[in-house]
Amino acid sequence: MRRLLPLAVLVLAVLPAAASAAPKLPLSHAGRWITGADGRVAVLHGFNMVSKVAPYAPDATGFGADDAAFLQAHGFDTVRLGVIYKAVEPQPGVYDDAYLARIRRTVDVLAKRGIVSLLDFHQDMYNERFQGEGFPDWAILDDGLPAEPRNGFPGNYLTQPATQRAFDNFWDNKPGPGGIGIQDRFAAAWAHVASRFAGVPSVLGYELLNEPWPGANWITCLTGCPVDDARISAFNARLRTAIRKVDPSTLLFYEPNALANAGAPTTLADTGDANAVFSFHDYCSAAKAGEPYPKSCHDVDAKIFGVATAHVAKTGDALMLTEFGATSLPAVLTAVADTADRAMVGWQEWHYCACADPTTTGPGTEQALVIDPAKPPRGANVEAAKLRALTRPHPTAVAGTPTAFGFATATRAFTLRWSTARAGGGKRFGAGAITEVAVPKLPYPKGYAATVIGGRVVSARNAPVLRIAASKGASSVSLTVRPR
Repeated sequence: MRRLLPLAVLVLAVLPAAASAAPKLPLSHAGRWITGADGRVAVLHGFNMVSKVAPYAPDATGFGADDAAFLQAHGFDTVRLGVIYKAVEPQPGVYDDAYLARIRRTVDVLAKRGIVSLLDFHQDMYNERFQGEGFPDWAILDDGLPAEPRNGFPGNYLTQPATQRAFDNFWDNKPGPGGIGIQDRFAAAWAHVASRFAGVPSVLGYELLNEPWPGANWITCLTGCPVDDARISAFNARLRTAIRKVDPSTLLFYEPNALANAGAPTTLADTGDANAVFSFHDYCSAAKAGEPYPKSCHDVDAKIFGVATAHVAKTGDALMLTEFGATSLPAVLTAVADTADRAMVGWQEWHYCACADPTTTGPGTEQALVIDPAKPPRGANVEAAKLRALTRPHPTAVAGTPTAFGFATATRAFTLRWSTARAGGGKRFGAGAITEVAVPKLPYPKGYAATVIGGRVVSARNAPVLRIAASKGASSVSLTVRPR
């Protein structure tokens, strides 16, 4: 990057800063970019918050207003919020609206802090019968196959015939209670949920199903499985049809089969939806405590991001990394966050808490940022190293199209470049158009200095939201933030 001219250094301003950066809601997308209602590009950073044990509600763990304030204070602006199908439809055709009201209250608590929620129909290994969670007991169609051997998560996916058959029957929409297809029931449940959240501006989107497992022929998906991907594509189409009858515009997040978490290719069909987002995960099991992040994991990360970006280049969808981490190892968290920055992709790390998670690969509280949400998020209740590794500046509302950004952990320098051309086309953003960058205090305890070319700072000194107004005639703007 070329050296910036001293006259472009603007570190003071007279305008007050708001407490948090937030794109104008509701969110939509322009090509691969998630955008605010004003067309500015939003790159979101945040966490997952999924309660996998009864009553399956995040607030039951103690997650609430103090956690939302904690996230906002460190510059985070999104939460992937678990919605468990077993709680939504405890009996066939019977929906628990009291449960959905609990989820709505959590959405509203987060919204008060400028945090948008992705509603995630979460599952791992289908149901408690298979040492997992997600689907109701009545939705198990395993044809009486044995739920053995019991190898826990994720082993049962690979070795347990009953788990595999339950997924195969789900993808094939086999009839369940009342002779109704089990997938048809699922689609109707999603439509019921969407009808209750349609028009809620702080809902980022609906994630159709977490980590779809392909079924008994899973091993073929390591190298590409068009037959199984076609079944998932048909599922996506069925849910799109059901949801769009009650909510025509909220972003729909869809995932490749779970083998893509480690870099397997995808052959998913284009959903054909104008507001679709490709949701992908990134996990590498080769990283070890006390060791540098291995090259093999860098290769896995590159492969996963390459698959995701290639997919949306064909479909025109947006994309977002909705899981990575499940660890407190700073090397892992930093490496994946750096990869996401290079790819200019927003993320939601796994996970905010341990929360008695029955289907995680990390021991004890290994995955947690906050050990116990029922207690204040401070002191020994916060994994300080994990917080440091993940707290970094990011662009939250770009008046144009990002061309590059990144954060150097060693120097704590953040750089951002953007074109003033509007994402998706249309009239270029003009003079005075405001770009907002979240600049959390943790990396800059003594404040920061901002260097700009093609614009000027219009936020207060050391504001948590750095605001930059584009100069007249500027076709591009560049920013560098350094510790003061």
